[in-house]
Amino acid sequence: MRKNFVFSFALSSACTTFAPMERNKVQGHAAVLSANVIFGLGVPVTALLLSRWVSPMVYMLTRCVGAAAIFWIISLFMPAERVTRRDLLVIMGGGLLGIVVSQTLTAWALVYTTPVYFSLIATLTPVATMLMAALFIGERITTVRLVGVVVGIVGAVLMVLMNWSGGAGLNDLLGIGLAVLSLLTWALYLIITRRVSQRYTAVTQMKWTFLISAVAVLPMAWGELGSQPLYSSACTWTGAAEMAFIVVFATVAGYFAIPFAMRYIKATTVSVYTNLQPIVASFVAIAIGQDVLTWDKPVALVLVLLSAYMVTRADSRS
Repeated sequence: MRKNFVFSFALSSACTTFAPMERNKVQGHAAVLSANVIFGLGVPVTALLLSRWVSPMVYMLTRCVGAAAIFWIISLFMPAERVTRRDLLVIMGGGLLGIVVSQTLTAWALVYTTPVYFSLIATLTPVATMLMAALFIGERITTVRLVGVVVGIVGAVLMVLMNWSGGAGLNDLLGIGLAVLSLLTWALYLIITRRVSQRYTAVTQMKWTFLISAVAVLPMAWGELGSQPLYSSACTWTGAAEMAFIVVFATVAGYFAIPFAMRYIKATTVSVYTNLQPIVASFVAIAIGQDVLTWDKPVALVLVLLSAYMVTRADSRS
């Protein structure tokens, strides 16, 4: 009787613990899902801003200053969190890498190539994350993972070759190269900040991340600020609305969701959701006439998605 009671109590406790854990995972998946839908929408909007209203560096300055202000204001209404000096350095260093470097490369990539091509390259993020994990934390690369990398490379090469014969961007080869560098730095950001994301709230992390990012970008963008249409009498409500969407949704909401999700799910899993971005971005870009649908885009997309799926499956089994 006593054994039955002990067993029942243990089972009840395990179920009670399991339920919140599963709920947290669901919340994590929902958060990163929402973030990547927003990021997907942000790609064509960013392309519009860069073509009419701002330079890449002023675009980054506006994002960083706006996000920093919003996150610091929100933090005033939340319980204060004490961040250790070591963790603060990781948060700031990761912020410089994941925000300043990665997003500046993204902005420049969108100057030279189309949103659809950029988004297709972005689907290689799970592959890049796997390679970074092997390089920095010693995660083993299995045969399935290696094959997944090769499949992804085939997809990327297909896009480059097709671009040479009929690319629609200003310089698609350069844009694709910048996009690759952007996703590599983003993958490294996910790995570097994985542990600190489990210790602090998203608001605490992001207020420091965007503060240091704003300080870093300011000297590079200050000289261009006065010559930008967005900050002149030529600005219309369209340009202001597009920039507001990028700051409030594609920056504050998106970057709030990513560290929140990383509290409950792995960095590789977080990176897999990047595959949503080309679906969303392609639909929007083609719908508004920024790009056209040719046969190589869906073929390359299938190869890149297959690559991400293979790497993710291998990671979950291990």
